[in-house]
Amino acid sequence: MSTTQKNEQTGAEEIVWDLSDLYASPDDKKLHQDKEKLRLLADRFSESYKGKVSRLEASGFATAMQEYEAIIELAGKIGSYAQLIWSTNTEDPALGKLLQEARELGSEISQKLVFFDVEWLKVDDEKADKMIQSDLLSGWKHYLITSRRYKDHTLTEEAEKVMSAKSVTSRSAWNRYFDETLGAARFELDGESLTEQQVLSKLHNPDRDLRKKAHQSLTATFRDHSRSLTYIFNTILADKFTNDKLRGYESWISSRNLANEIDQSTVDSLVDAVTDNYHLVQRYYKLKKKLLGYDTLYDYDRYAPLAKNRKQIRWEEAKVNVLEAYGDFHPEMKRIAGEFFEKKWIDAAIKPGKRGGAYSASTVTTVHPYVFMNYDGQLRDVQTLAHELGHGVHQYLSGKQGELQSSTPLTTAETASVFGEMLVFNRLMNKLDDPAEKLALLVSKIDDTIATVFRQISMNRFEDKIHTARRTNGEQTTEQFSNLWLETQRDLYGDSVEITDEYKLWWCYIPHFLHTPGYVYAYAFGELLVLALYNAYREGQDGFEENYIKLLEAGGSDWPHELVSGLGIDIRDKSFWNQGLKLFEKMIDEAEKLADDIDI
Repeated sequence: MSTTQKNEQTGAEEIVWDLSDLYASPDDKKLHQDKEKLRLLADRFSESYKGKVSRLEASGFATAMQEYEAIIELAGKIGSYAQLIWSTNTEDPALGKLLQEARELGSEISQKLVFFDVEWLKVDDEKADKMIQSDLLSGWKHYLITSRRYKDHTLTEEAEKVMSAKSVTSRSAWNRYFDETLGAARFELDGESLTEQQVLSKLHNPDRDLRKKAHQSLTATFRDHSRSLTYIFNTILADKFTNDKLRGYESWISSRNLANEIDQSTVDSLVDAVTDNYHLVQRYYKLKKKLLGYDTLYDYDRYAPLAKNRKQIRWEEAKVNVLEAYGDFHPEMKRIAGEFFEKKWIDAAIKPGKRGGAYSASTVTTVHPYVFMNYDGQLRDVQTLAHELGHGVHQYLSGKQGELQSSTPLTTAETASVFGEMLVFNRLMNKLDDPAEKLALLVSKIDDTIATVFRQISMNRFEDKIHTARRTNGEQTTEQFSNLWLETQRDLYGDSVEITDEYKLWWCYIPHFLHTPGYVYAYAFGELLVLALYNAYREGQDGFEENYIKLLEAGGSDWPHELVSGLGIDIRDKSFWNQGLKLFEKMIDEAEKLADDIDI
């Protein structure tokens, strides 16, 4: 029996989303009508307010904000639909055309609205502060405050129009090409032609020979596409460098930090805290090598499960585990997550042409989020479901903040998702009595935490090196990118994992480097924050559950440090990161103790 046939029936094969709450189909008349309506609203907005923003009083500015938000919402609805339907079949040229049209329309609307931001930033600080403090504008207070921080990085109206117009044929076009290249790529394994996601899942298989063959299959296809992927990376890195220079950003990461509402010193503290604790990763992998009975632990062994005959977890079982874990914490979380299943807001089936990975798309606040994933019946897929539904619940609850303040900066965007994973993990742990089963589950959690904290910071170090190299030394070769990747990976794993020569190409398939430069440190931020939050919950902090729901409802309506302060956390304290890292070390301690107890 083939490897695919063994794993194909999970119950998720028919779990596809119903996007009709956005639009019924690409041919939906409402979609066409909304495109025309969007243009009309943007034109009217421009006619009403262009050249007049500085003269508006609070009441007039509030009316303008309502109209502006409505335009942003409609544009987001159109763009979300195009992106979501295309992501399930990136090989369909008609859906690619729909996506491109939506992006071009988004750029067109952005050009018509750009005057509003430019003129708002030109309002003198004294008047702007009075506007911000007005009760009439309280629903947009934080948005207005944070938007003013871009004053030194915003160009003239005409220049901003050019930047918006060119983005469609520059960075966004190359990102689409990257997604379609890997979406259409096929990987040969055991005589079958598989998708990237199907082969990546084999790296979590207990069969070492299968993991090695999957590793070789991935490397072979990455190598086949390496010339194109190298060019895509070089082009997007150069495009960002140009934009950063034009906008006067100090470094490649400055714009990301600004969007994340965090300063560089806090990021440096996070990076230093994690890299200073790389030894914990190396200690753990030496334990895992012993647990697996290997003389050498190779990079394709990192995610090997301890359970040799782990059964597949069917979709319905995963659903029950997540919903019950959420319900044990707070009934509202279970109720909202349940809607995703009942109303078909999840696309979990693995199919040709579908993008790899997983995400929760917030879409727009007048509709609801949608969850995208590739469910393959493994334990990590249950955790992925919990993770993305955490995002979904967060996005659902924060919708009350409106289109401009519902989204959180990336630093706190991962809070609910990682917390959701912790709820499910601890529920599963509490159901187990057998120390060997507990150890196997704990090892899988440690693997996930390493991937979320330490690996993401190692990737941040890689990003820093490739942006610096591209800006300092010009276009990079595949070999140069690969050498920087190996350098940062070896810093992480030390002598605990043998990095194969094939692994040096594995930078080339990671979309975050291209879609959202600088994103990856937010994963580590979120994981360490959640470890501290979960510890407070476990210790019975008074009112934690209700305060946590309030945190999710607040969305992006306040500064990250203010949002989490209600739960007794101070993320500005440089020693804060060590709290989470100590809790991670306790996981390793527990794993070592369990291993001793069962005499492994």
